Amino acid sequence: MSQTLHTVAVLHGDRVAGLKRRVYRLTVGRGRAATVRRCVESAVTLGSHDGNAVVVAHPTVSRFHARIELDPSGGWLLTDLDSTNGTMVNGLRVLQAYLPPKAKLQLGEAEVTFEVEREERELGLSAADRFGALLGQSAVMRRLFEELDGVSRADTTVLVQGETGSGKDLVAQEIHRHSARRAGPFLVVDCGGLPETLVDAELFGHERGAFTGADVTRPGAFEAADGGTLFLDEIAELTPATQVKLLRALEARMVKRLGSNEWRRVDVRVIAATHQDLARLCNQRLFREDLYHRLAVITVRVPPLRDRLEDLPLLVGAIMEDLGASAATPLDEGLLEALRGRRWAGNVRELRNIVQRALVLGAERALADDPAEIAAPAAPTGATDEPYKLAKARAVEAFEKRYLTELLQRHNGNVAAAARAGDVDPAWIFRLVKRHGIDVASLRRR
Repeated sequence: MSQTLHTVAVLHGDRVAGLKRRVYRLTVGRGRAATVRRCVESAVTLGSHDGNAVVVAHPTVSRFHARIELDPSGGWLLTDLDSTNGTMVNGLRVLQAYLPPKAKLQLGEAEVTFEVEREERELGLSAADRFGALLGQSAVMRRLFEELDGVSRADTTVLVQGETGSGKDLVAQEIHRHSARRAGPFLVVDCGGLPETLVDAELFGHERGAFTGADVTRPGAFEAADGGTLFLDEIAELTPATQVKLLRALEARMVKRLGSNEWRRVDVRVIAATHQDLARLCNQRLFREDLYHRLAVITVRVPPLRDRLEDLPLLVGAIMEDLGASAATPLDEGLLEALRGRRWAGNVRELRNIVQRALVLGAERALADDPAEIAAPAAPTGATDEPYKLAKARAVEAFEKRYLTELLQRHNGNVAAAARAGDVDPAWIFRLVKRHGIDVASLRRR
C-alpha cells in the first residue's frame, strides 16, 4: 500500500475540527485529446457510461469499469468492477490495488493517469457527536453527519450504501426527520423480505380482485407515503420487471395499481439502500443502469464499525441505556478491549447483540457465544483437552482458509470468478484473503 497519507486531521485543541484531503488528478487519454478531472471525493467510478464521475469513452471499457476510493488507512484503493477487459496498474493486471502517488492505469485498452497533487482541500466535520439517533465521535462519523445535514435539505433521491448492520435504516430515517418532509409519513419497504409476487402490490397497490386473495382495494407504499419519504431497503433484490416499474415511477412520479388503468400522481422522496455494489451488478446485468443513476442522485456511504472503533465506548453506553441498564453501570474495560479486536461482520447490529448478552450472561460468555467471530487461538501447549467453543472457533478459521485457498486455486486466483462459483460477494473474499494472509498471486498458474 502507498505510504502517502492523503487525508490529514485538522486539530482544534484536542479535537479534530476538519480533514484536509489531497486532490488527485485523473487524465484520460494522451496529447491534445486528453481530458482531465481533478477529484477530492471519497469515491469515484470510471467507465464508459455517462453516469460515471470520470467517463472513459472507449469500446473496450465497461459501463462501470473501476472505482477509486479512499481507504480508512489513508491510501487510494482501485477496484475493478468485474469489467469485461480488465484493469491494469503500471502494467500489472489487478482486481484491487493501492495506488502509488503517480500511476499509469489501463482500463481495457484506454489509458488513464492517476496523480496525487500537492493541493489540499479542507472538508468540514460536524461539531456534534450525533445526528438524531446516529452516534459517533470519530472523524468519519462527524464527516457523515456534516454530509447528512446537507442531504436532508436537498429534496432529491438518495442511495445509501453500507455493510449489513451498519445503520443504513437509521440514516434514511434521520434524513427524513431533518428534511422539509418531516411532518409527512416515513414508510419502509424491505425489497428483500417480500415474495416476488407481492413486491409490486406492496409498492404500487392493487384493486380488489387483481389477483387471488386481493379481497379489498389497497393503495401501495408510493401512495401511502405521499407528501413524505419512501425508504426502499435492499433495493438490489428487486426483480428486473419490478425495476422497470420503479424506474417509471421515479421518472414520471406516477403509479398505477395492479388491476387498474388509472395513473395516480404521487409526491414522494425516495431513499434506497443496499449492502451490495450496484455498479458491479450493472456490469453483471443484474441491475438496470438507468435505475441505478435515478437512485444515486446523491450517494451516502455509511462506514463500517471496524473503521470507527474509537466510537465503541459511546455506542456501548448508548446501547446499555437503551436496554434499560442503570446509568451507573460501569463499562467492563476487558469487554471493550476484546471488542476492539473483533472483525465486526455484523457491525452495530452485532455490537448490540453482544452488549445485550453481556448484561444478561456476563462479558466472558457474551463474547464466547459467537465463536466464529473470535480470532482463532494459538494451538494449546501441553494440554490434551480444549474447550468446545475454542475448538469450534479454530475449526471455523481452518475451514475458511482451506476452502478459500482451494476455491482460488481452481479459478487461477481470479477473485471475481471464485466469488461467482462460491456464490459469495467478492468483498467477502478480499476480507478473508487479508484476514488469513493468503497470497493470491502464488495461486495463479504460471
